[in-house]
Amino acid sequence: MSTVIRQPAEKQYSDELYALTGCETATPPEGWRLTPSAVKTFIMGGNAGDRAITPKYIGDPRMVEICIATLLTDRGLLLSGPPGTAKSWLSELLAAAISGTSNLIIQGTMSTTEDQIRYGFNYAMLISRGISERALIPSPIYSAMQTGKIARFEELSRCAPEIQDGLISILSEKSIAVPELGQQIRATRGFSIIATCNTQDMGAHDMSAALSRRFNNVVVPPPATFEEEVEIVTRRTAEMNQGAELHLMPAGEQIQRVVTILRELRCGRTMDGAVHFRKPTSSCSAAEAISALTGASALAQSFGASAVTDGHAAAMLPGTIVRNGGDGMALEEYQQTVLRPRGKEWDEYTDIKI
Repeated sequence: MSTVIRQPAEKQYSDELYALTGCETATPPEGWRLTPSAVKTFIMGGNAGDRAITPKYIGDPRMVEICIATLLTDRGLLLSGPPGTAKSWLSELLAAAISGTSNLIIQGTMSTTEDQIRYGFNYAMLISRGISERALIPSPIYSAMQTGKIARFEELSRCAPEIQDGLISILSEKSIAVPELGQQIRATRGFSIIATCNTQDMGAHDMSAALSRRFNNVVVPPPATFEEEVEIVTRRTAEMNQGAELHLMPAGEQIQRVVTILRELRCGRTMDGAVHFRKPTSSCSAAEAISALTGASALAQSFGASAVTDGHAAAMLPGTIVRNGGDGMALEEYQQTVLRPRGKEWDEYTDIKI
């Protein structure tokens, strides 16, 4: 049995990728493992001959088609939107289906340097042997250019503007100059960059106009409907529980209640629009609903319960919702004005200890 907590998408769904490859009747674009239509099937679900392909992303099919089409052009793909909308997951799925690997990735932070985007050197080898190709340390983008694969840049907007702009020449010229070696690395067909950024991130930096023009910005919205969000949360909670070897799954009613609470808090109003209240600062996204419900499964299983209850789910919500004192007050207001009048089935959630 594997001890890895979560395999990358290309390993987790390797049998589906193999089935899709075997059913191809058209030639994929140069540098791609699958045709665009097969990439969409891998992400959205469908069939590869007799093999059912599980849907891995639940959302607007047209948006996914736009993402795939963008990666056929000379522009990068920027997935933007509020936290918890599966931007990183969509990025991983696209890279896995197109390139066969999703591991060429840069995690953007305030401390990201230009070396991490372009290349660096092993300074011990520089001192002992001088400048050489063996001493060069390629970045994930450098490696993607050499091999014709997709590079992923997570949280691009968290990088300083001068670091972000290091991508301008890479996206424009599809090359990286290495003056120390007198070389210029040019991208192989299939190369592109998928970047993600959170539009509600307080630590975000605006992108320059020059860099923005080199990306096609696709906004990834929260789930459009309550039913869609429940489906996403149910599916992903089951997958997370399986990976964590948690055998107790929240019931459908518990999932619906947690999704209702977080969806209403995210919007600052009840789903029927009748009551408005203060929103907390946390995103209250589908991703946080999944985290809370997985935590409820762990709580129930770890301490001898025979099933996940509303009490287990309610106990995990404050850690998801409350980030500061103001969030605690917002949650208390919501409990008193919205949940308490709804009746006994909501009692466990009105008694949440903050």
